[in-house]
Amino acid sequence: MNTLLPQPASLDPDWLDIQYNNRARIPEHPQLFARWAADSAAARQALRCHVDLRYGDGPNETLDVFPSARPDGHTAPVLLFIHGGWWRSLDKADHSFVAPGFVRGGALVVMPNYALAPAVSVATITLQMARALAWTWRHAAEHGGDPARITLVGHSAGGHLATMLLACDWRAVAPDLPADLVRRALSISGLYELDPVRRTPFLKADLRLTTQAVARLSPARFAAPRGRTLYAAAGALESEEFLRNNALIRAAWGAEAVPVCETVPGFNHLDIVHSLAEPVGVLHARAWELLQMP
Repeated sequence: MNTLLPQPASLDPDWLDIQYNNRARIPEHPQLFARWAADSAAARQALRCHVDLRYGDGPNETLDVFPSARPDGHTAPVLLFIHGGWWRSLDKADHSFVAPGFVRGGALVVMPNYALAPAVSVATITLQMARALAWTWRHAAEHGGDPARITLVGHSAGGHLATMLLACDWRAVAPDLPADLVRRALSISGLYELDPVRRTPFLKADLRLTTQAVARLSPARFAAPRGRTLYAAAGALESEEFLRNNALIRAAWGAEAVPVCETVPGFNHLDIVHSLAEPVGVLHARAWELLQMP
């Protein structure tokens, strides 16, 4: 790790638990999750959707597709949203509420699931998301989407996964995939250096990260991917460590690769997803900036 990059204020285990345990930091998280579930069920009822399509044969390798609601027969840009939950909880079905604003604006929305730790490793989950994105590139046109205009959006652990995919060597994944399969992503409250996560007590047993895995799975340790654009955002009310991570990826990859690196006033680690889902939200507008890029 480059010591010139922003470093944690401490590696004390108790401090790391305070920094990374967002459910403990946000007492109203049960009410937020209940709202997400209710709004997501309503979204699936209100929108055309194809649920639990398989992108692979492994555990939880399914995704939901929400076709564009625009009636003009246009080819829709594609937004693929990856949920968070520390790679060990939550589900795509908890996040359908993100889709309506984008679908009604003219985008095709894809939401993949992945297997959860501790049953699988973070490396396995990352490869699952590569398969989900490859499926999306191969099948987007069947659902009215443009495979040449895919934007990744991820929250928390999903932000980590979206950033990993942005740096992926797609020709190594499968010979039919283009090298520039995806060129842009929005990472919300993402994680880019996993060594502190490896040391965090409430996560250690489930994630089982080794120093070797941290080296392979920390985007801040990678060279900035050429020709790719990452927008990074975090809520202004998040912990020091999530704010540090947000600054870290800009410091590691530079302003050319990360032209937007911002904190969104008034939001914590969980309710910041509302800034993405709601059409008036700052992050909703950021996602559309990326979706409309050529």
